[in-house]
Amino acid sequence: MLKNISLLFVLAFSLFWACQPASPENASGSAIASRDSEANPAAPGFNATGSDDRAIAIADSVMLAMGGREAWDSTRFLLWNFFGRRTLLWDKKTGWVRIEIPDDSTVYIVNIRDMSGLAREGNRLIKNPDTLQARLQRAKSIWINDSYWLFMPFKLKDSGLTLKYLGKDTTQSGIPSYVLQLTFQGVGDTPENKYHVFVDTSSYLVRQWAYFRNAGDEKPGFITPWDDYRKYGKILLSGNRGERALTGIGIFKEAPAGAFTSTEFLFGQIN
Repeated sequence: MLKNISLLFVLAFSLFWACQPASPENASGSAIASRDSEANPAAPGFNATGSDDRAIAIADSVMLAMGGREAWDSTRFLLWNFFGRRTLLWDKKTGWVRIEIPDDSTVYIVNIRDMSGLAREGNRLIKNPDTLQARLQRAKSIWINDSYWLFMPFKLKDSGLTLKYLGKDTTQSGIPSYVLQLTFQGVGDTPENKYHVFVDTSSYLVRQWAYFRNAGDEKPGFITPWDDYRKYGKILLSGNRGERALTGIGIFKEAPAGAFTSTEFLFGQIN
């Protein structure tokens, strides 16, 4: 029965989804045409004084290439599956996040702003306040991780972030790129991390990132591509991370009934 409901939901909201291949040439033209930081204001707490002007300009160009700040701000409900492990639905306007983990028969519903919510594990609704708070914190940590894998290009001027321009290099697949260094202070679950983000010099799309567990590390823990850009709604997103993938990506105008109140499975396994 739940599988049928999930299928009906996907069919009903497929009209709101867009999965056309991106047009890097058009995106590149827009990015080159304007790099006005006023069109892409930094989040409170972004380390502007410690960041390079050129790195900030490239970050603004990335935002333009991805669809622009206005398009990102107006995008509300986002759905995706993280590496085949779990499905997330994020209401970007209110902060509500729904996470379904089929293998654990787990459903988390958390508001990442005030940490209210619900949790179900198996057939058991978590009622103990301390246990529930621990589950909701776990849910927020999942969202922090999983959303960054998909939406990082829109978050290059986030709170607590410092941007440095490291020069030009090529990706592992040979794409000429500007390299940005991202370091963090006092934000997220792992502020000690560092990323090197490779931005295509032609399209201004992120094409690769390198992850460093600690900011002082010389060698990355892993390097993955950012491939297969497609247009969803008004923005571009990339789901291909080489050996792993973010799938079932969707953007729509309304959430299904019970999305942030019911702990029954709504989506099942989305591939």
